[in-house]
Amino acid sequence: MNLPDRIDRPGAEKGSSAQVFGECLRDEMQKHDDFYFFSPDETTSNRLSTVYDASDRAWQREIKEWDQHLSSDGRVIEMLSENTLFAALAGHILSGGRGCMTSYESFLPIVSSQLDQHIKFLKQSSEIEWRKDVPALNILSTSCWQRQDHNGYTHQNPALISSLLAKPSNFANCFFPVDDIASAATWEYMSQSKNVVNLTTFNKNEQPRWIDINHARYQLLDGHGCSVFQFASDDNPDIVVAAIGDIPTNETIEAIKLAKAEAPDLRIRFIGITALSYAAIGTTDNKLSSREFDELFTLDKPVVVNFHGYQETIRSIFSHYLNPIRLSVHGFEDQGSTTSPLDELARNHCSRYDLAADILERSGNYGHTSKFDDMLLMNAHHAHLTGLDK
Repeated sequence: MNLPDRIDRPGAEKGSSAQVFGECLRDEMQKHDDFYFFSPDETTSNRLSTVYDASDRAWQREIKEWDQHLSSDGRVIEMLSENTLFAALAGHILSGGRGCMTSYESFLPIVSSQLDQHIKFLKQSSEIEWRKDVPALNILSTSCWQRQDHNGYTHQNPALISSLLAKPSNFANCFFPVDDIASAATWEYMSQSKNVVNLTTFNKNEQPRWIDINHARYQLLDGHGCSVFQFASDDNPDIVVAAIGDIPTNETIEAIKLAKAEAPDLRIRFIGITALSYAAIGTTDNKLSSREFDELFTLDKPVVVNFHGYQETIRSIFSHYLNPIRLSVHGFEDQGSTTSPLDELARNHCSRYDLAADILERSGNYGHTSKFDDMLLMNAHHAHLTGLDK
């Protein structure tokens, strides 16, 4: 995989996390003949079709001359039933095999109860000495609520994130790689982990590149799930701003630019968060401590967080680290429609303009936000008329 180990101009280039995950899956299949990929007939629409370089789709009936990527020994299992696919994946990895499943974010909550049972099994088996380790149950969540342009409100639901992070048994990781390079590092972690559920959420469209591969690996290991993005940060900050997810990161960095244009002396620290687990930033076996949190987020400065999922989920995690009075959270508010990308973010108050206004007000820079309200109203009107962002 040809990914740069240095980013000279963060955000200037774009890359595809879906393309990277497709290549990772292909390489995994080529290395391990017991690796199966389970997908509800959306492998191509999720832009993971590079996997077909290693294996066809399993197909037991007649193959016509116009059919593509079908064979009787294929290891890409496609069926429009998340429940059936999940059961097959769970059975396969509990038998010692390797595998991964993908689906649209809005459909993955369908398997929530099955995941509960798998996590209960992991918990019980961890208490039995003779039980062998099992490979991680890995899930890729695509087609996120922020980019459901033609599908709309019916296809907007990040609820599985909340469900997994609420499990006190602590056998689930939720990953939010910031770009395609971070996605490569995330897959390295996922493919090597055992006795855990890993859910990784990413947008299937191209997104800006922010960090190099060494930074991405640091976030997952020594960084305990997060790190300061120095190119978007100042020393001795007046306010700390964090983002969790690829689109939230892009919006937040743009918001920082807008806020600093209005208040040039404002000092901001930006923190990218890539991993969450029960009650913590970081993974199940590598959580951010309270001391480390205080070093990053300071002891007393206001904190603004832009989260991919439901706000209460991240509020619950941050409540273990700080006084909630310091905290302002933006995320999915269950407001949706078939509309433009920026208008969808604005409906949930997590667009760059909403964030910039909050950053300024939380840092005491009042009277600067009316122009952001005007921008949002103008764009909402334009999106209503044309379906496009202004």
